[in-house]
Amino acid sequence: MKTGRDVTKAPLLEVEPYERIAVIGGGAWGTALAILAARAGRQAPLWARAPGAAEAMAGARRNARYLPDAALPEAVTPTGDLAFALAGADAALLVTPSDAVREMARRMGPLLSPEAPVILCAKGIEPGTGLLMTEIVAEELPGRALGVLSGPTFAHEAAAGHPTAVTIASDFPEGAPERAVAARLAVSLGSEAFRPYVSDDVVGVEVGGAVKNVIAIACGMMTGAGFAENTRAALISRGMDEMKRLAEALGGRRETVTGLSGAGDLTLTCSSTSSRNMSFGVQLGSGKKREECFGGRPVVVEGELNAISVTDLARKKGVEMPIAEAVRSILHEGAGIGETFRALWARPIEAEPKALDLYIERRAEEAAR
Repeated sequence: MKTGRDVTKAPLLEVEPYERIAVIGGGAWGTALAILAARAGRQAPLWARAPGAAEAMAGARRNARYLPDAALPEAVTPTGDLAFALAGADAALLVTPSDAVREMARRMGPLLSPEAPVILCAKGIEPGTGLLMTEIVAEELPGRALGVLSGPTFAHEAAAGHPTAVTIASDFPEGAPERAVAARLAVSLGSEAFRPYVSDDVVGVEVGGAVKNVIAIACGMMTGAGFAENTRAALISRGMDEMKRLAEALGGRRETVTGLSGAGDLTLTCSSTSSRNMSFGVQLGSGKKREECFGGRPVVVEGELNAISVTDLARKKGVEMPIAEAVRSILHEGAGIGETFRALWARPIEAEPKALDLYIERRAEEAAR
């Protein structure tokens, strides 16, 4: 199999862009992606689920609720009609919350051309099944070409034209990297301020997106509790190690986690309260109860949901993820923030190189015999 890097060696003229890209999900990131597609010269129907949302966007030419400062280009067509959004689409970006991906994939199936790929922009692991987002869509739409788009992105910054980079991953056809979904979408969305990188490690990219939200809640909790940069840097570094271990256990590559969709996204999400996950953690760490967070508004926090699904999957695969486990115990099992993080810091000393840690464990076992 060709790797994602190989496509950069092919002349860009060989890579055919998608001209009509349906964006399914009218939140901040879906709106930003539609804007980016339009700036790159594509037609971008933008589907919104909420009643009246599409009409309001069409009238105001902006998403007043989620992205009020970004005007919608003419090529962005807001709609509440899923069939209209998908009609004639060359590709579809699925940008709903992770818990809606299965339902939306099922609805999209009969309406989307069989040749059009679905690119997952939602981040998470399905509770109960332990499936990644692409695996969910593969169950609902067998044989469909799939991809995933992820990276360090705040929607309002990307929409404002601040330089932004992402990773787009998909399978790469043997001998024809220019036909890969990742290559075609990268060419379709790339512009002066939006730079996609391509990869063939779908699993590694997805794991980074799912786990980083959980680690961001941990960073937020410690920040809200009054701790500073040393603590956050430690959680980011060791959180990335947890991401690597889970990615590797699922067949992904550790090196992918050091890229945009792993280290990049983790660093951004753990460094600003513009991230809902970080903000949520800060509020909890400062002493607020769950129902008091975000002013009592019902805000979806992906890391809250994924704290269970990520750790369930890690347990199933025999992967230790102590930071993710700490977040789970606080959010869902009634553990206190202070006592949980004290226990996390008091864990037995470990070696940072994996090989050295295994060596120490082996010598300890020999000594115990």
